[in-house]
Amino acid sequence: MAAEEETSLLVVIIDVNPVWWGQRKLKDENDLSFSQCIDSLLIFINSHLMLHHLNKVAVIASHTNRSQFLYPTREPSPSSQDVDESRYQNIPRDGKYEHFAKVDDTVFKEVKQLITGQEEELHSDTLLAGSLAMALCYIHRLEKEAAAGEKLKPRVLVIKAADDSASQYMDFMNIIFTAQKQNIVIDACILDKESGLLQQACDITGGIYLKILQRTGLLQYLLWVFLPPVKTRSKLALPPAIHVDYRAACFCHRTLIDIGYVCSVCLSIFCTFSPICTTCHTAFKFRGPPMRAKKKKKITAVENVI
Repeated sequence: MAAEEETSLLVVIIDVNPVWWGQRKLKDENDLSFSQCIDSLLIFINSHLMLHHLNKVAVIASHTNRSQFLYPTREPSPSSQDVDESRYQNIPRDGKYEHFAKVDDTVFKEVKQLITGQEEELHSDTLLAGSLAMALCYIHRLEKEAAAGEKLKPRVLVIKAADDSASQYMDFMNIIFTAQKQNIVIDACILDKESGLLQQACDITGGIYLKILQRTGLLQYLLWVFLPPVKTRSKLALPPAIHVDYRAACFCHRTLIDIGYVCSVCLSIFCTFSPICTTCHTAFKFRGPPMRAKKKKKITAVENVI
């Protein structure tokens, strides 16, 4: 397959944490609303699909306690699939491309069910590590199902809203190194506070990390920075690289630390000293400082005479 016919797969992970989005609405009504964020995301996705007829897309919602595919969803039965496809082929869509309409309607439907059907306890952090794991599994499945000679170019874009969760540090780092080994680029678009975990993910995988200055201009940032393919980014004037925070999170308090203690067996990190590793329960043996031999007192000639 020729280089210009490579299949570009874009997996978008969007933070749908209702706690964060609810706080934004209470603080400033002129700020970016959740519905406006979804609209900007769909325009960005449609623009990606328009770049080439072989381009593919997937959307994953990252919630406080679960991750869910917004598109594509679970494959329906053959009968319902036929009815669904005929609806998009036979009914006029106001000049809108049928595939775009299908993606838009599916995402809106799944987001509505995810938000309104949530009855579990909500948290301030987002299950981002689980969403990234789902994205890598989906990419791996498409690579195995690809036809002979088909070349898949996958990348992941994370639209992050809520704060980082240090409790996901180990899972997050394992996912980052897995993506690096599979040559999967991870990009990050940050809506609020800086994310040290995503800074490391973008730097390790060769992606772009960007904290937008104005949330109302989300669509412009998406089209300008994250729409161009990876191979053309070197020719564009993109935002410069930032200083990456490579601090690790301790396993005892889940906080980022500058200096800590590392278990020599399981490589767990702790901010305070402990004689027993709480992860692998290894008891450390410490040797005291070496004892210096006492020097013999020299007997002088005078003492010998006495």
